[in-house]
This record gives sequence, C-alpha cells and structure tokens, in this order.
Amino acid sequence: MMHQKFQQFSLIFIGAVAGVMLSLNFPAAADKENPRALPIEELRAFTEVFGRIKSDYVEVVEDKKLIDEAIKGMLTGLDPHSAYLDVDAYKELQIGTQGEFGGLGIEVTMEDGLIRIISPIEDSPAHRAGIKPGDLIIKLNSTAVKGMTLSDAIKIMRGKPNTSITISIFRKGESKPINFTLMRAIIKIQSVRSKILEPGYAYLRITQFQEQTGENLAKALEKLFKESSVPMKGLVLDFRNNPGGLLNAAVGVSAIFLPANSLVVYTDGRTNDAKMRLKASPEFYLRDNTKDDPIQKLPSAIKTVPIITLVNAGSASASEIVAGALQDHKRSLVMGTQTFGKGSVQTVLPLGNNTGIKLTTARYYTPNGRSIQAKGITPDIIDISAKDESDRLREADLDHHLSNGKIEGSKSDGIVKIMPKPETKTPELKNENEGEKKNELPIEFGSSQDLLLLQAMNYLKELAPTPIKESKKN
Repeated sequence: MMHQKFQQFSLIFIGAVAGVMLSLNFPAAADKENPRALPIEELRAFTEVFGRIKSDYVEVVEDKKLIDEAIKGMLTGLDPHSAYLDVDAYKELQIGTQGEFGGLGIEVTMEDGLIRIISPIEDSPAHRAGIKPGDLIIKLNSTAVKGMTLSDAIKIMRGKPNTSITISIFRKGESKPINFTLMRAIIKIQSVRSKILEPGYAYLRITQFQEQTGENLAKALEKLFKESSVPMKGLVLDFRNNPGGLLNAAVGVSAIFLPANSLVVYTDGRTNDAKMRLKASPEFYLRDNTKDDPIQKLPSAIKTVPIITLVNAGSASASEIVAGALQDHKRSLVMGTQTFGKGSVQTVLPLGNNTGIKLTTARYYTPNGRSIQAKGITPDIIDISAKDESDRLREADLDHHLSNGKIEGSKSDGIVKIMPKPETKTPELKNENEGEKKNELPIEFGSSQDLLLLQAMNYLKELAPTPIKESKKN
C-alpha cells in the first residue's frame, strides 16, 4: 500500500516539476543532444529521495524546507559564489552595498563547513580586536559553526549595536583556538580616504566599491589637487584588503584616470546579457543620468599624473578590475602581492516573495583579455617582504571554484620586478606583551609604519618628471 502511494506521489511530483520546466521552455522529453532537455531519469531519482524523506524520515519535515534545501544544494555545488537567497539573505545583500549595517565588520566565506575570514573592514570591531585575514571561525558564542549555512552564521554575527558576541577562531601557527569578545556596532564604511603625503604626492585608499565611491573619489581628488602647494607629481591608490563591490563603481573609478571611452572590462558568458563591454563613459558608471558627471570637474592632469596601485591577497573582484584596467592601459604600476582572483560575475535573479538566486553568469576579462578568475592580477612590482601573504586564502583555494577559462593571454605583458628591501629603517612596533603575537594588531594602511606605501613613494619619485630649469640670460 505504501509503495503504491509512493509511486503515485512520484508521478504527481514529476508531473508538477515537468510543468514548471515546460514553462521555462525545456523540451518535454529527454534528449542527450539537446542541453535544455528535461532530465527525466534524474528527476525521478530526485522525487524518489523526496518521497522517502516525506514517508520514512524520523520526524515530519515541511515541503518548503526540503525544496529550499534542494535549491541551496544545487547552487552551492556549482561554485563558491552562487547561492539561494532566502528572505533574510536577499535583504542582507541589499544592505551590503548601501554602506551601513550592524555587525562585526568582516568579509567572510564558507570553507569546509567553517567560516573563513577574507578580510576585516577597517575601523570595525573585528579590525580593532586584531582579527586577521585567513582566520577560521569555529564557534559563535557557544555554538559550533560546523553545519551552519553562511547565511545563518551572518545572522548570528549581526545584531543590535552595543551587544556582545564571543567568537572562537583557529589561526595558523597557534596550537589552540583564540577567543575574541566583540561588541557589535553600526558598520559605516567610509569607502574613500585620502591625504597629502608630502608636497606633490597624495594617498587615496578605497576600502570597498559602493554606490557613491566614484563620486566620493572625484571629490577627494578635486580637494587634494586644490590643497597641494605644488603641482601633483604622483598618486598612490590603495586597494589592499578591498573585497570589491559594485561593478559600475569600479568602472567609474577607472574612468577617472583613463582616457574617455577606454575599455575598462568585458564579460563573457553563455547568454547575450552576460556579454558586456564596459567603457570609461558615463553611461556605464552613472546610475542617474540626470546628475552631473563629477569626473568632468577634475583637472586634466588627473589623466597623466603617475600612479602606483597597491594590492594584496585581499584585493578582490572590483579591486582587480580597476587594477587590471590601469595596468593594461599602462596608466599605473601595480605593486604588492598576487590578488585574490575573484573574476566571475554574479547576477541576482528574483524568484518572488522577496527571495532570489545569486547565479554566476560570466567571467571578467581585463582590456587585454586576461581572465582574473582563480588567478588574480600579478603585480608589476612584487612585495617579497609581505608577511603571511603566500598563505592567505585565495579564490583558487575555495572548493568548487570556477576555472580561469582562458590559458593564453593570462600573463602580464610587463616585466615583474622583485621589490628590494626597504632603504628606510623598519619602524619598531611597541608591544607590551612581546610573547603574545597572536592578538597583534595589523599595521594601519597609509600610516608611517606602512612599508609598502614608503616603497611606492620611492618608485613614484623615480617616475616623476624632472622640472625643466630655465637658463639665465646675461
């Protein structure tokens, strides 16, 4: 009797699924030569498992939960960035690009059932506590992370400001877990920071690519050029530990420094919508075409002033797009270590009821045709003195990562140099507890202790044109 009911259920379920698939224009018969043919045998196996769970599992399970988990499994098995977005995750995705949210301030990914920290956000509770890229979160409060989804873990980490959470992490080189008690806060991401380093030289740090990043960078540059007591001789762009963000923001930042209509990045996928060529033109970076283009107000010197772009293993996605574009157009030397290698495009497809899927639909390519995916950007000047950079997590280390997709043209055309040891004396960091290096705070980017910045300044001074002295007439 149960077997007959199960067979009836399977036929009904297959019929329902087939109806949905037909509405998506899938052929109704299995056809090996047609990649869009309905996979009848696979669907039969799926419905059999579904039915067995419904009839035999030790507890009653709701249909919605089973379907949701099946959808999650389909997507997470593709690559690390495709995902099912339930109501909460869909809302979190929208919050993440607005520049303000409550939490700890860390960029994370899932790895072997644990939470791997890609990068702490500057001036966040996690950054101030000494959380480091590559740390593995194994517990949130007293709850083990193993078995949680990334969305569930993020829900726990986020919460009301001024409430505390204890996280336990495993750090390479440490024999036992390290516990941190952090106070949640409203994370306001200031995506652009800038300052004059010395007359004629300026520093600009972009921590994330948000809706207003291009406009904020243009304003910062306008101010720096006005404040400089001498003509600007060089700029340092800092993308270290910048996890990326919005594509149009990356195009806008690139457009500031590149000639008008220069190719910034192109994408290639299976659908026509996935094939794009994005250029340094307002139509590709202005969200509101009724607003004035802030780039037009910048001095013409911004297109020619020497630039050095700083990157590391935490520079991902949009950061790599800008660094690659500036490098390919020979507009900037790139200095640091190999970048993260996140060169894939995710498209958010709404499913209704405030849910959706985030699906990888294309790969990014630099103007010269280099694929960023699982490789990253190779600097022109490699920083061999960087601590722990070779051990940091990159895209190629993630399970199910998408392949590079291109063999030829993946190498940089420039000559890769090995960065010499700093001529400047290494600043001595004061540490009252000399033996406790596990909670040692990271060096602040852009500070006087930032050795890579000092090296960038040395290179910029070599690149700066020598002023022509007028000869005195007798």
